[in-house]
Parts: sequence; C-alpha cells; structure tokens
Amino acid sequence: MSGPHADPVEVVDVRPLGAALASAATATLVKAGAVTVVRLVVPAGKEIPTHAAKGELVVHCLEGRVAFAAGGKTHDLAAGHLLYVPAGEPHSVRGVEAGSLLLTVVDGGPRPGA
Repeated sequence: MSGPHADPVEVVDVRPLGAALASAATATLVKAGAVTVVRLVVPAGKEIPTHAAKGELVVHCLEGRVAFAAGGKTHDLAAGHLLYVPAGEPHSVRGVEAGSLLLTVVDGGPRPGA
C-alpha cells in the first residue's frame, strides 16, 4: 500500500476500475491525521485473514463482490454496499468476485480499557 497520497483539496478518482481491476494494486489514497483512505483490491478467491484495526472502518464496495466477515456474520458486499465496523472488531475479507473496496479508517486514539 505505497505510493503518493492525495494532497489537501485534491480530487481523487474512486470510480470502479473495470477492466483495469485485474492489474490494479491496493493503494493508500489519503493519509491525514486520524483518517486513512485506502482502495483495497481483492482478487477473486483471495482471503485476508481475520485481524482487527485500531480505528473505526467504513467499508464501501466499489465493484465486484466480497464476503466480509465481522460481528459474527459474513456480509455479502456488492457494488454500492456500505458497512461500518467498530474499532477493534475482528474481521476478514474474501473475494467472491474480483473487486475493490474503499476503506476509510478513523483512528480515535486509545480505546478505554485498551
């Protein structure tokens, strides 16, 4: 997830990649303060094992279809679907079809009791 990040007030294109999806890589689009925005590319059949993020997540499926496990359920996310995941919630992702997700991570700092 390397590469240049957007500058303040720079327009970033997050439209579906379409045919370019097959050769696309995951990229961090914005990193500013407590907010990180990533375009996560998930090939069909690829699995990202269970892990937890320090911050809250907003997951927006831009294209394709993924199985997103969180909160004790597996959610079928297709283009246009949005999912909120609280900070520290274990989750995993599996590509049902090749797809891309827009992940917005908001790190609110240490959680009480953490």
